[in-house]
This record gives sequence, C-alpha cells and structure tokens, in this order.
Amino acid sequence: MTKITILTLFPDFINSIKNYGVLGKAIEKGIFELEVLNIRDFSKDKHNKVDDEIYGGGAGMLMAVQPVFDAINFSKTEASKVIFLSPQGEVLTQKKCKELSHIEHLILLCGHYEGIDSRVINNYVDEEISVGDYVVTGGEIPALLLMDAVCRMIDGVLGNSESAITDSHYNNLLQYDVFTRPRNFNGLEVPDVLVSGNHKEIEKWRIESSIKNTKEKRPDLYEKYILKNK
Repeated sequence: MTKITILTLFPDFINSIKNYGVLGKAIEKGIFELEVLNIRDFSKDKHNKVDDEIYGGGAGMLMAVQPVFDAINFSKTEASKVIFLSPQGEVLTQKKCKELSHIEHLILLCGHYEGIDSRVINNYVDEEISVGDYVVTGGEIPALLLMDAVCRMIDGVLGNSESAITDSHYNNLLQYDVFTRPRNFNGLEVPDVLVSGNHKEIEKWRIESSIKNTKEKRPDLYEKYILKNK
C-alpha cells in the first residue's frame, strides 16, 4: 500500500481532504495511507518557533533547518522518497505522476514564508517538484495537487481502471471530446458515431478527436506526438 506523509505547518488544511471525494473514499477504504505531520511539533524552541531571519539580510523569514530536518528524519525509512514542493523543481507531468505512483512512501515537504533553509533542500531532499512556473504562498496546495494527481494512478482509487488512461496527458495527447444527454442541445448534436454502437469506429473517432484537440490547444504537445510516432 502506498503511504503519503505530508510535512506542513497547517495540518488542518491538509486533513480536510480526508472528508471529500475520491481521495477521501480511497483513504477510508485503505487503498492508500495519508499521514499529516505538523513541522511545528518538531521545534526545540520553547515557543515552538520554526522560522528565523535570513543570513545576509533579505525580506521575510525562513523556515529553520532543525525542525524540518527532525520532521523528515522522524518520517523517513529506506522506502521513502522526500519531495520538496518548489518553483525551482521539475514541472509536474503525467509521466512523473505515474512514476511516483509506484513509490512505496512519498514524503511531501511544504515550505512557507520565504522558503526553507537550503541545507535541508541540498542534503535531505531527494527531488524538487514544481506544479508550474509561478509562485504561491505555501506548499500545501501544490502538495494536495501532486497527491491527487499521483493517487488517481493507484489501482482502486478511481474504481474504474479506464478512467486514468483516458485522461489528458496520459499518452502525451489531450483527452478526446466527451458528451452526455441530451443528444441535441440548442442545435448542438452529439456525433452520430458515438451512438452507433460500433466500438471500433468509436475508438477511431476518439483517437482522431484526441489528436485534433492536442493540435489545436497544445501545439507543443502535438509536435512531440508527431515526432514520437514518425
């Protein structure tokens, strides 16, 4: 069973996910385990302080090395991979999510303030991952995003093995167009092939729709697809 440990200053924010949606049900069923630890609990300061001024000057405060190191050390085993959610990391992709879904224990480290003492990042983190080329106020939302994207790749989480493999980016293409009732809405018709019952033609249409969407919406991915399939 996959285990995810999230190290954060705001455990209540993370724990809220246990009560909602697909991930909440998967946790309840024991498909994967979510552990949430408060970094502040590892502080040796009498006031549980976890931040301090930046050496050399600079705006804001920095998360101190000691409580973060101790939180990682408390959580880590030989099966663990420590990931720091950081705008300096490799941008998260579906391929990376598939890779991480096979790791036995993921430790997701959430920064705050002006970040974390670089001695932690440079020596005790296995990988930095970014959810995009922008900056947010803390690592909690990126950690939840990564956890959601990774866990839906774990067998049993979605309840339907086909759900994940038809997602955008799973095979380097965007998802094909999808429709539901009514068949006609304001003169907009569902393609005839999708109600034909001809599964071979439906599959062919979906591949063509997927390629068309990728070409129109993400030409960068389309070029990669064309090069890969030459």
